[in-house]
Amino acid sequence: MRKIYLLFTVFAMITQAQVSTAQKKGIKTAPKTTNGINRPKIIVGLVVDQMRWDYLYRYYDRYTTGGFKRLVKEGFSAENTLIPYTPTITACGHSSIYTGTTPAINGIVGNDWYDAQLKRNMYCAEDTSVTTVGSSTMAGVMSPKNMLTTTITDELRLATNFKSKVIGVALKDRGSILPAGHSANAAYWYDGQTGDWITSTYYMKSLPTWLQDYNKQKKADLYFAKNWNTLYPIDTYTQSTADDKNYERKTRGEQTPTFPHPLKLYIGKNYEVIKSTPYGNTITLDLAKTAIEAEKMGQNNTTDFLAVSCSSTDYVGHQYGPNSVEAEDTFLRLDKDLEEFFTYLDQKFGKGNYLFFLSADHGAAHVPGFMNENRLPGGTFEEAKVFKSLNETIEKTFKVKKAIAASENGQFYLDHASIKTANANLDAIKSLIIETLKTKDEVADAVDMTKLATTTLPEEIKKSLTYGYYAQRSGDIYYILKPNYFTGAKTGTTHGSWNPYDAHIPCVFMGWNVKPGKTNKTYHMTDIAATLAAMLHIQMPSGCIGTPITELTHQ
Repeated sequence: MRKIYLLFTVFAMITQAQVSTAQKKGIKTAPKTTNGINRPKIIVGLVVDQMRWDYLYRYYDRYTTGGFKRLVKEGFSAENTLIPYTPTITACGHSSIYTGTTPAINGIVGNDWYDAQLKRNMYCAEDTSVTTVGSSTMAGVMSPKNMLTTTITDELRLATNFKSKVIGVALKDRGSILPAGHSANAAYWYDGQTGDWITSTYYMKSLPTWLQDYNKQKKADLYFAKNWNTLYPIDTYTQSTADDKNYERKTRGEQTPTFPHPLKLYIGKNYEVIKSTPYGNTITLDLAKTAIEAEKMGQNNTTDFLAVSCSSTDYVGHQYGPNSVEAEDTFLRLDKDLEEFFTYLDQKFGKGNYLFFLSADHGAAHVPGFMNENRLPGGTFEEAKVFKSLNETIEKTFKVKKAIAASENGQFYLDHASIKTANANLDAIKSLIIETLKTKDEVADAVDMTKLATTTLPEEIKKSLTYGYYAQRSGDIYYILKPNYFTGAKTGTTHGSWNPYDAHIPCVFMGWNVKPGKTNKTYHMTDIAATLAAMLHIQMPSGCIGTPITELTHQ
């Protein structure tokens, strides 16, 4: 018995000495749960809105050593990670990363969808049972209630009996709310009407004091005062097209869509504009660090989770396009912001004691004007005109007024009640719509979603449509545009298709229990949550269909 006691004492002394040495070196040791399973101090998930996979390498030689380059060198990159569904849209992407499943199961089929019972569009995070906290606007009437499954953040909370703290941060409400999950301690997003960070009564009755103090600083005004010029001499932006292009959209108040952008115009007003500048990412990551400090995240015996989304990359992309100087400058500035963020995490928790992953909710197409001037295929589809013309034809032919109730996400929603009341032939109306769509130069095909299995579409596109379809929220007719065509304006770009420019996204893990490397094996957005669940030894989200990326973990 005495020998056992002596052995235990020696073991304890050695362990304490190791901990003391680590502490002297400034390294925080990873926590242990009560059942003895090692987990990181904190997990930080970063979704970079509209980050095409190729952005990891397009500007690689201009990145700092501590930002994207460090992520690629020290992390594990699943180079061929794809979105398995369509439409490839913000809300769908954020929810699918964190639920490990697709819109067909988690129910988030778009940023908006048509609600046949309400006879209006439903916003993905809309919740009229809650109110805004932090401002007097309607920007906080939001919650995750429309998401039908749990998230990996919910599962972490469940696995630790709700001791783990989960917080979401993003300029966009949907970029914060959906990743944070149903059981989050908090989700914060930016109110463009006031320039403040807000939340809703779903999470709390009032903003914490630290966030009230943060809002008083009016960070947007501080960055507006800097204006937006290029980080480096503009003639060094050789990966971009010329700065002054008529297919780029100028900001209200500006004479041209060119550098320098006079942001001083917006000080004290029009706080929405900060979203369309790289400074929107800067203030997002600044708030993320502030939240870690104020909420003491990663500083107790359980693993916490900070879900962050950088939304400005999406706003900039929509306005100027992927080949713009503005897009390049935004990613070069985000790279420097990431370098600073990683340095902070290193100092706060110690290298190897936090788990970080980066992905994107979708990519983006090149602007049709840019494609055309370089003799490449691309264009826009005037959906509104087709929508109006079809309804007029259906009314003449079948005596049904406004038979097509709405169009969203490349889908036409039919008014089944009106069609039934008029005793019209539903299948004949569908056939008319499909055949008319097929005559349009921009349209590759159109399908009745109830008959998808019998179509001659390629199997990959069928799968993509199937995974994006939830019967109660999706449309009746889906049209597929030709590559590099999209519904939208002549300036800027958008996304939403199955094509690689929209569906190929980065997926890189770094830090705790991650061995550096790469794989070109095909993985999917839905595999991220499954990988986290496997690494943490917790249950996968309730609708998860993903597969763990086993190559990235230490065996």
